[in-house]
Amino acid sequence: MAKPAVILIGADKGGVGKTTVSRTLLDYFNSSHVRARAFDTEVPRGTLKRFYPDLTDIVDVTYVPDQMKIFDTIHSAQVPVTLIDIRAGLLSPTLRALRDIGFIDAAKKDQLTFAVFHILGPSIASLDEIAETAAYLGDARYLMVKNFINETHFFEWDEATHATYFKSIKGAVEITIPKLAEMAMEQVDHASSPFLNFAANKKPNGEPASYSFVLRGYVRHWLNNVYAEYERVGILDIARGGKESSGETSSREVPGKARPVARVAEAAAS
Repeated sequence: MAKPAVILIGADKGGVGKTTVSRTLLDYFNSSHVRARAFDTEVPRGTLKRFYPDLTDIVDVTYVPDQMKIFDTIHSAQVPVTLIDIRAGLLSPTLRALRDIGFIDAAKKDQLTFAVFHILGPSIASLDEIAETAAYLGDARYLMVKNFINETHFFEWDEATHATYFKSIKGAVEITIPKLAEMAMEQVDHASSPFLNFAANKKPNGEPASYSFVLRGYVRHWLNNVYAEYERVGILDIARGGKESSGETSSREVPGKARPVARVAEAAAS
């Protein structure tokens, strides 16, 4: 197996849609035929677990035995990607623990690939999180995510302030998650379905469903746009242990061309 990848998704503030980003990443890996396992740190009932029960374990990331369950098995699990959805308020403490156990050093020594998806909130306080988070990252891939899924307006930001924070992190990459029509989002959540299954008109177990044609179209279009962002910044390179995540389109992809979600979704759910 190639060098394993560990991806953290989190924020020090709540309500920024981090689990939505985790869900899109798991769908993206599924559509790309990259095996992944997930850990949901929302104890005792994790949201991510509800949508991906077969892939996800619920853990308390502050509890040493659960840390061992995640990090002692990165290589032995024989799964290329370990995705960890970090509960609100625990991103910095989790990164601090990873530093203390030597995980950050292992990433520096190229024993694994480490990436952090930092989901930013709309206030300037969210930008203040960047400096604290970056202090623990070492050589990790750092992706700052503006998530508009909840119709967020980054109203307190100005370009000069944003540029100051962004440029202070070497190799940082910015990703934008667009808004999904509210009714479509509600129906996906009501169905407890991965976005990929919903777009393919499949129930979570893969059986045929009868979801709205219109709402499936909105989800498919939105997911295409999200996937295009992931293609742009080379998420598959990270998942496959690659060295680059520079924000440039992979040479294997056509710039600006999104993955054909409907076809892949049907194949994945069949």
